Amino acid sequence: MSTPSPSSSEDVRRTRILSSKLYFDVPPSKVPLIYSSAYNIAFLGMEKLHPFDSSKWGRICQFLVSAGILDKRCIVEPEEASREDLLVVHSEKYLDSLKSSMTVAKIVEVPPVAMLPNCIIQRKVLDPFRKQVGGSVLASKLAKERGWAINVGGGFHHCSAEKGSGFCAFADISLSIHFAFVRLNISRVMIIDLDAHQGNGHELDFAKDRRVYILDMFNSEVYPLDFNARRHIHQKVELLSGTTTDVYLKKLDEALEVAGRMFNPELIVYNAGTDVLDGDPLGCLRISPDGIIKRDEKVFTFARSKGVPILMLTSGGYMKSSARVIADSIINLSTKCLIEMQGEQNTS
Repeated sequence: MSTPSPSSSEDVRRTRILSSKLYFDVPPSKVPLIYSSAYNIAFLGMEKLHPFDSSKWGRICQFLVSAGILDKRCIVEPEEASREDLLVVHSEKYLDSLKSSMTVAKIVEVPPVAMLPNCIIQRKVLDPFRKQVGGSVLASKLAKERGWAINVGGGFHHCSAEKGSGFCAFADISLSIHFAFVRLNISRVMIIDLDAHQGNGHELDFAKDRRVYILDMFNSEVYPLDFNARRHIHQKVELLSGTTTDVYLKKLDEALEVAGRMFNPELIVYNAGTDVLDGDPLGCLRISPDGIIKRDEKVFTFARSKGVPILMLTSGGYMKSSARVIADSIINLSTKCLIEMQGEQNTS
């Protein structure tokens, strides 16, 4: 069997993107904050066997609503990514591999999942992931239209086209960028990945794509230690375990200054993991909650200063306190007028 030519495979990708239902018109009464209760993962208590807070996405929105900054009627609910949508980046072989409960158990790092029927895994684990993928893809459209968008989920940066790992089953960052290339006529994207862990998935996916510039600031001493993928980072800021807030923010300022000189993006994808928080068992950094808030403000200010739309994904964060910190950061972005959390009111 002959291998499809690059041009024909690109044509197939384009056709899939153009026929997708993940992009849809959002009324101005909604704010570009994307969430669904279907994001949250709960199955027989097994979610407690992984340090990830699998209900943090819903708790972020609860905090925002309780603070009076967000009307829950203004939240945008995404569509779930279909198999055809996922094939924009992933291969048939990889998607078929997820029909094995053993494979999914390895990806989510919860061994007992391997003992569950795959139909349960699809419904309780992979469906929530597919819904979050839909949110990330839609976020690129809303960011272009409104100047910013936040998917209260997503950021599965350890997943590449052919491999899932590190609680990341689908490559939502790669998917959202490919959709932006085709549907938004965007040709230059900057990924700012500030999760504590190296974003090896998108680094492998865009290894030879000059349209994508990657700034990745991560703890170089922890998972995934993917030295092959590190070769494809344009701007690599390697941190050591125990890095404190002041050092972290200074390195971020320096990195953003360089990035602004090196690349002129039309869209920024911001992977805003909170696993950099002091006490996080997997990130091993020592950034304070206020440090996270300042970090996010710096990235949004950078985007605003360049007049570039930005989409934010919440990515990793393995403590119960992460949800509160993310909500406080979004509140700060609103207070500083970097985002607008009120939808347009219909006066007719």
